[in-house]
Amino acid sequence: MHYYNTCIFPVQTFTPSTVTSDKGKANLQNYEVFLKTLLGLLDRRKDLNRKINIFTTNYDGCLAHCADNILMQGSYDFVVNDGTSGFHRKHLHAKNFNTFQCQTGIFERSNYGVPQLNIIHLHGSVYWSKSGDRIEVNYANDFKHMIHRKTLEKIGKFSDYLVTDGGRTAKIPPISFTLAQRQNFWDEYNKLPIVNPTKWKFHETVFEEHYYQMLRILSYELEKPNSILITFGFSFADEHIRKLVQRSLSNPQLQTFICCYSQGSAKSLREEFKLWKNVTVIGPPDGEKLDFTNFNKYIFSLKAEKYEAPAEGEDPL
Repeated sequence: MHYYNTCIFPVQTFTPSTVTSDKGKANLQNYEVFLKTLLGLLDRRKDLNRKINIFTTNYDGCLAHCADNILMQGSYDFVVNDGTSGFHRKHLHAKNFNTFQCQTGIFERSNYGVPQLNIIHLHGSVYWSKSGDRIEVNYANDFKHMIHRKTLEKIGKFSDYLVTDGGRTAKIPPISFTLAQRQNFWDEYNKLPIVNPTKWKFHETVFEEHYYQMLRILSYELEKPNSILITFGFSFADEHIRKLVQRSLSNPQLQTFICCYSQGSAKSLREEFKLWKNVTVIGPPDGEKLDFTNFNKYIFSLKAEKYEAPAEGEDPL
């Protein structure tokens, strides 16, 4: 209940206009910088089919909302493809990621492939819902809180304590729920089209099938010649994705760059991927953190800046 209330429900009701904190605004700005870098790379391509795949394990719509904001600014011409088709009702299908838009001249003597960003939610999205044997996508934020007000009041002290500095497990406030309160919550929670941060998977077959279709798309893309995989903010804790990437590394033309938030995570992932020569693990210098801002500034940028030369033994960005 705490996880839903603090992590899922805010995502369900999110729109850029609801972000008021400086930290939140900076994060949305980072998304825009990231997307504009991708669009800059697509501008350099000469082929007709100009696409970049963004595989995300986040449930939120930050990528879609920020891409929409860039389109509204009118400075970039591109397509955002979330795998849906339809008009009033949009439904998700894996085959839609294989489509792209092409513009032609008046007399069809020239062709121009419109740059496209495929946004592929590997772990599901709060904007998905089951529609018969299909998945419907709706970005409207008219979600209702699935926890009853009285039940929500009970977890207040529990939630407050979890974010208290110096707190100890033994002192977590005990909370008692009736069987009906627990069951009502689980009945609603299990309907969410997301992969939980545990080994649990989707409870609905239609979501489970789409999950494996998305993994197949990822595998297919990594097996293409001259493929590049860049990961950021991903720990490889999902064993399906970790093993899939490791199998794909047998493709000698695949280059993988794993960007780690801390030196500790960089060390751990170097050990995990030590068998493959086509993997580069990038960690921050001592005392630094590779957050979204530093990723855009020093790593994934068309005009990347550089840190000062690190001391011997440190990991250069």
